[in-house]
Amino acid sequence: MRVTNLIELYQYFDELVMEDVNSDILFASSYIRGFISLVSSQFGDETQLLTIELLNCVSEELNKSKSELTPQDNVIVNNYWLNLQENILN
Repeated sequence: MRVTNLIELYQYFDELVMEDVNSDILFASSYIRGFISLVSSQFGDETQLLTIELLNCVSEELNKSKSELTPQDNVIVNNYWLNLQENILN
């Protein structure tokens, strides 16, 4: 997966729903998508590039909200987010 802007990332998330992915991936991607939507509204519209600054802001918000999740769900979301960032940045 190689995405460079927000539209492509949202398309990737939408494709996960149509694929036969496990429930952990669906949960993590949906949870993270909400934070991306929230943070990205401060940066521009859906055509904006995925920048380090945007990703860092999403990371900060996810970190602030980790008390909302069970420890197991927090690990699932964190691992998915780390993997997703690696794929975005490379």
